[in-house]
Amino acid sequence: MSVEDVLFGRAGLAGVQWLLDSSVQRRVLRNQIQAMLSPQARVGRCLLRRARFRPGRKLKGFYDALIQSNRGERYCTRSIAVTWASDAGADRRLEAGVIDMQAEARRRNVATPFRELSADVPQWVMRVMVWPLDPAFGQLVRWSSWEHVDAMLRAVYRAPAADQVPHGESAVSPIRYRPGRRHVLRYGRADAERVGPVFAKLYPGEDGANIYHRATRIGEWLSRHGIGVNAVRPLAYVPEDGVVLYQGLSGMALSEYLQSPNGNMAAYLERAGAALSALHDIPPEIAEPLQIHDFAAEVIQVARASAHIRVLLPSSGQAIDEILSRALELHQRLPAEASALTHGDFKSEHVWVTLEGLTLIDFDSCCLADPALDIGKFLAHLRLWHTVHNQPGLEAAQESFLAGYASTRRERWAAARLYEAIELVKITARRVQLFDPEWATYTERLIRRVQGMLNDLDLATKRQAYRPEKPGPNGHAALSQPCGKGASH
Repeated sequence: MSVEDVLFGRAGLAGVQWLLDSSVQRRVLRNQIQAMLSPQARVGRCLLRRARFRPGRKLKGFYDALIQSNRGERYCTRSIAVTWASDAGADRRLEAGVIDMQAEARRRNVATPFRELSADVPQWVMRVMVWPLDPAFGQLVRWSSWEHVDAMLRAVYRAPAADQVPHGESAVSPIRYRPGRRHVLRYGRADAERVGPVFAKLYPGEDGANIYHRATRIGEWLSRHGIGVNAVRPLAYVPEDGVVLYQGLSGMALSEYLQSPNGNMAAYLERAGAALSALHDIPPEIAEPLQIHDFAAEVIQVARASAHIRVLLPSSGQAIDEILSRALELHQRLPAEASALTHGDFKSEHVWVTLEGLTLIDFDSCCLADPALDIGKFLAHLRLWHTVHNQPGLEAAQESFLAGYASTRRERWAAARLYEAIELVKITARRVQLFDPEWATYTERLIRRVQGMLNDLDLATKRQAYRPEKPGPNGHAALSQPCGKGASH
């Protein structure tokens, strides 16, 4: 098969997986990385961590390459981004930026042991990029240099940075290397005892300023109102580089507790629901500027995120089209909800359990939307976790979260279940990795589950019911008439 056949979907799922992680491709990638290294350095295994496929345009693979700088030294991890593109010359306008950034990387000694941080492999229509190279984020190289960061942290803390973030070989490491999209860097060793790490998030244009002020104001509002919920507040904003700095949190993300649930899990989920309810009570003007995001806009996002499923699993792709069409119809039956400040990406990874209580993080995706968006997204992530890991207790986990959100808001729950359904399609497309041997099985199973959820919602909305309480005929939570004034008993 050819790379073109893969990129245009003609080679199917097998072709995509072959190009990403076959023995042939791993050998090609390792040979290319070796050619980019200094003579004394060696490349070991290349571990595929994430992939993204846009049919007809490009396929991207994100790898952790094990690199040995000199014989006898231990291997260290280096982030690598590989792009196979149907239009290989589309990014030539960035070539000058690549040359300048590589020169700066050598000058700051952050390229070592690489001689080159970018290379093209024409016969494979492939480009390899090595952290910290990204022409779209010219500031990334200097923020990957300890000397530059040391000076910045001295200013932030008004003290020697070494007193706050330990100096050492692993002082700077990428948490997320996504050329052209986003970058998160970590400063400090994992074995630091005195102070936790510091994180830097890099943004284009004015995005960094808006997010810095939004996160600061949300944190201040929650702190002033004393409701037992915190929000991580930035340390500082560096306007010339569009960088927001954060102090690392003590504690663990709720997602880590899900991996090893204990007797406190129900309480944590209930508190997460209460925390989201508190966030929705914040006046939207606190977090301005906010984009308006309605249900139709979310459906468009879901359709875009799942485009590769239509090509690689046509039957599931057709099912997704029908799901989104039905979802739009069902949404028309629901009572309109006033827009509020929403987190936009509320999931267990963004809820931290700390000694001070629950702390919310990552306000990059905040928008003005139906609060049911956040509720549905959290429910969908719970469902994905329990499904993929074959874990029992989904309904109990979801009910704990809903109980914490607030029983007075039952009118939101039908919309929340509808958002849950379409969000499950989106996160299936994004989080079930293409290189997973069970990708097709998981995807088909989850899409069938969404169809069952919509069947239950269809029945419930026809009965003009709004609260999820008991499992419906397909094993998903149904909706019952809310108790109170005007409700029948």
